Amino acid sequence: MGGKALPYFISGTVIKGFGRGSKALGIPTANFSESVVNDLPEDLNTGIYYGWASLHGQVYKMVTSIGWNPYYKNEKKSMEVHLLHKFHDDFYGKQIKVIITGYIRPERDFSSLEELVREIKNDITIAEQKLEDPIVNKLKNDDFLINEAND
Repeated sequence: MGGKALPYFISGTVIKGFGRGSKALGIPTANFSESVVNDLPEDLNTGIYYGWASLHGQVYKMVTSIGWNPYYKNEKKSMEVHLLHKFHDDFYGKQIKVIITGYIRPERDFSSLEELVREIKNDITIAEQKLEDPIVNKLKNDDFLINEAND
């Protein structure tokens, strides 16, 4: 499962990813740089997680995928964060802070894009529910996320 590293705190600058999230899936993601991904703890298994993210001092629910995205057969491990909020602009170059609070499922391959999108939507539903848990919910007020001095 998610291992003992949770909750795990990460901050970094949003980089350009593969450009698939918003275009192919209708699910935009913020991508962390390779150096941030390489620094993830060994016991943080690949898979889908949920938690909180802050951008411009605002806190949002998020789902993140850590791994190789079997459907797309990535060569490099990536960490892609989907904020559960509709944004009008992209946020390349912006500082994003994330608290990973729980594990949803391992990575797996999908037979179609539709199946992948359906599973992501299911992950989002699970995340929405789990983030209401009082212990997890109070992390959205953590100084790490809301204190701009940590940038």
